[in-house]
Amino acid sequence: MAVPGQPHSADIDSAALPADASRPSRSPDAAGPPPPGDSNRPRSVAGSGPRPSSALLVQPHSADAPEPAAAATLIGSVQRAMRLLETVAGHAYGAPAKQLARETGLALPTTYHLLRTLVHEGYLRREKGLFFLGDAAERLGSSGAQQKRRSAVAETLAHWRDAIGVPVYYAMYRDGEIEVMCVSDSPEVPAVEEWADFRATGHAHAIGQCLLSQLDEDARRDHLARYPVQPITPYTVRDNDALLRRLARTRRMEPVVERQEYVLGTVCAAVPITVGTTVATMAMSMPVSQADRLLPAAHRLQSEIGRHLGTLSLSISI
Repeated sequence: MAVPGQPHSADIDSAALPADASRPSRSPDAAGPPPPGDSNRPRSVAGSGPRPSSALLVQPHSADAPEPAAAATLIGSVQRAMRLLETVAGHAYGAPAKQLARETGLALPTTYHLLRTLVHEGYLRREKGLFFLGDAAERLGSSGAQQKRRSAVAETLAHWRDAIGVPVYYAMYRDGEIEVMCVSDSPEVPAVEEWADFRATGHAHAIGQCLLSQLDEDARRDHLARYPVQPITPYTVRDNDALLRRLARTRRMEPVVERQEYVLGTVCAAVPITVGTTVATMAMSMPVSQADRLLPAAHRLQSEIGRHLGTLSLSISI
């Protein structure tokens, strides 16, 4: 259930001089147009006829002459600041400015200037003459770690998608909301389109029912007070009480199945995942014409999750 040149610079001489037959010949390196009679005289973009003295000239371009490559611009102060950050990161118990200058090969006055700037911006902090990584640097690190965890989950879902031949979804119940964190599908096995707000229709799809089944009674009622049951298709559960009774009958760690409750023509199954206090699920969908495959595929997905949960336990809380 799917949720969520380089610019070419023209060789233009806008300061063309008027043609003058009496002008002495000029060096090829001199600025301005070539002397009269030169077969390589640039043409005015204004067209033929007498050329006005302020005509815009387009310089000829040789197809055989390679264009000069743009030199990369490197900012030395940024490079030095990054070296300082990397060096500070290598000192768990902090380091003084003189030691950092020595280890980075920077002049001491430069080191002091950069350290003051990095402290001001929050990338470093100073305590009793020692420098440590600051909150801003730690936020960068945590963001990178989070992206790495997301990539690990996405790669795992893609593997299961290809192995089982179904779109695979990963979702969590977080801060009272159903959140689909990752979807892995393909043109051959497309995910279901989210045609109704996914958070508000948890009663109608396998992902939502699976997440709600892992909550206690009070948390379920709180969710339904905010998102009451509404008919989505003719097969959707009819009211809050009916859904609560269904959830109460759901056996722990069993796949949750729904058939055409969220969208006609589609069946879905969701496998519960609990790591610590994290309430999560992996799910799949397929056309109703393949409904006989649903439970075997769900059990296979559950088996795969069991084998990989140890390595994924630090990643699924993305």
